[in-house]
Amino acid sequence: MTYPTDLRYTNDHEWLKTGATCVVGITRFAVDQLGDITLVDLPREGDLVTKGQRFGTIESVKSVSDLYAPVSGKVTKVNGALKDSPELVNQDCYGAAWMIEIEPSDTGELDELLSPEAYTALTAEH
Repeated sequence: MTYPTDLRYTNDHEWLKTGATCVVGITRFAVDQLGDITLVDLPREGDLVTKGQRFGTIESVKSVSDLYAPVSGKVTKVNGALKDSPELVNQDCYGAAWMIEIEPSDTGELDELLSPEAYTALTAEH
């Protein structure tokens, strides 16, 4: 499986796109492991998240999984469409199904994320 090369990744299968704010979602690998998504529970705008800590949950027909923040900071935007249409995650996990935007409090944490090549190697082990 190949992954978008303009993103960074976590060991927990979240992706992050850098910019003025950081957009966060979950990878195709995670979606394939979860199966059909039935519910996405996300934080509220203005909430603070901490790198490596849970910021929400995602439920599928198979299981409930935690979502982990790839960087610390303030949630500036939440994808409200996922509340009514969680299946968007299955359909477009790198586009319409982004989850939150974070204004990072420590941009140095971005350097700790996996490159597309490192993430590809990680998922090849599974």
